[in-house]
Amino acid sequence: MSLKRILFFTGRILVVASALMLLPVAVALFYREYGMIKPFVIPAAAAFVTGVVFMQFRSGGNYKAGEGFTITAISWILISIFGALPFVISGEIPNYIDAVFETVSGFTTTGASIIGKSTTPGSIGGFVENMSRSLLFWRSFTHWIGGMGVLAFGIALFPALKGKSSESGSEAHILRAESPGPTYGKLVSKVRFNTRILYGIYLGLTVLEILFLVFGGMPVFDSVVHSFATAGTGGFGIFADGVMHYNNVYYEMVMGVFMVLFGVNFNVYYFMLIRRFSSAFKNEEVKWYFGIVGAATATIMINTLARGVYTSVGEAFRYSFFQTASIITTTGFASADFTLWPAMSQVVLVLLMFIGACAGSTGGGLKVSRLVILVKTAIRELKRSVKPKNVHLVMCDGEVVEHSVIMNVCGYFIVYVILTALSTLVISFDGFDTTTSFTSVVACFNNIGPGLGKVGPLGSYAGFSAVSKIVLSADMLLGRLEIFPLLIAVAPSAWRNK
Repeated sequence: MSLKRILFFTGRILVVASALMLLPVAVALFYREYGMIKPFVIPAAAAFVTGVVFMQFRSGGNYKAGEGFTITAISWILISIFGALPFVISGEIPNYIDAVFETVSGFTTTGASIIGKSTTPGSIGGFVENMSRSLLFWRSFTHWIGGMGVLAFGIALFPALKGKSSESGSEAHILRAESPGPTYGKLVSKVRFNTRILYGIYLGLTVLEILFLVFGGMPVFDSVVHSFATAGTGGFGIFADGVMHYNNVYYEMVMGVFMVLFGVNFNVYYFMLIRRFSSAFKNEEVKWYFGIVGAATATIMINTLARGVYTSVGEAFRYSFFQTASIITTTGFASADFTLWPAMSQVVLVLLMFIGACAGSTGGGLKVSRLVILVKTAIRELKRSVKPKNVHLVMCDGEVVEHSVIMNVCGYFIVYVILTALSTLVISFDGFDTTTSFTSVVACFNNIGPGLGKVGPLGSYAGFSAVSKIVLSADMLLGRLEIFPLLIAVAPSAWRNK
């Protein structure tokens, strides 16, 4: 790999990030939070200068796949480092490790927070209700940018990233590294046009949700930040009790429906826009996705009714659907304290944490497409053991899944399990109960946010040690970038010229 090419393209991304960090300044001016201008301008200037310096290391030649993956990994780490500075400079999160944790959680659309809540006296980092509007906007805006990908946003909309043909390969590799799921499908021949189409759909759905929430009576600022968090499937709220603060059925149904919509592969929306309905409706992953949402909602609804948690079908459906939509899409919003639900309902939610949303969506998790391939591969192996001489194929969407894709999915799953186990082992040194330690790792690795135990919907990650917060931050990045870009970036073999 060429370090110069990596620095050059990373520098461009930092310039884009510096421009994005100025948007909260406009919010600070609007709400007359003049003391918040400096905390955003200084990091923006630092990111801009660093980006310009990196851009002096331009090198010719075609970008390799490893370089594209490394650019993605380094860029996400750097924008998290710079993006954390407003919290520290403003003094609202004085500890830098805590600030990095919060920022990584934002960009990776995890929603795990160390900020204290008024319901938990003694928590570090102040109270979320007391935060400035500009920082609350920045937290939720990182969700929106991170949902589709920071680098994809720059490639799609910023002329500064426009390069020569030799750089187009880097764009494809970057989008491959940032795009969630086992494959990255083209809609059109030009990479930049492809990202513009997807971001256009993304923006349109976000605006539509804002309008629905405002129409229902939610304040404009609240509607914007909650829509950012829903679109990016992040889950940062502006109240200690999150969505429960409103206790509004209309808000919950609107946000629940949009969470489900943002968990769908965006290619399906494109096919619907160009009236290729057959291509959209034959998508097997989406069918499984809606089937899982329906089955989980029904299971939790029946279980909570049977255990007397809720007394009416309507009430049980309201909370079951919202929480199912929130967890499977890895958004992390909570309309109820599900740590008080029966054990069976909690187990269903934990299983949804692992499954996640569709590939090509803004959701995290293992992805429904990988689950489908793993299940079908297991069935194939069972059939092969009974009839070894027969030809057994794995089929998805009416087509044969290539052996390389199956091996990629299996390899990803193995590394996924190993890293989850190792992270849980490290976190356990903090002395929390097993439920808290395990679900905190699962919630961060799958970019969900709330887990069970002390990291439930009314808890926070403030009590973890600095080491654990660093590990959990790494887990969030590994989960959002789907492991391999970060591993490639630190692998010595990837840097050898041979």
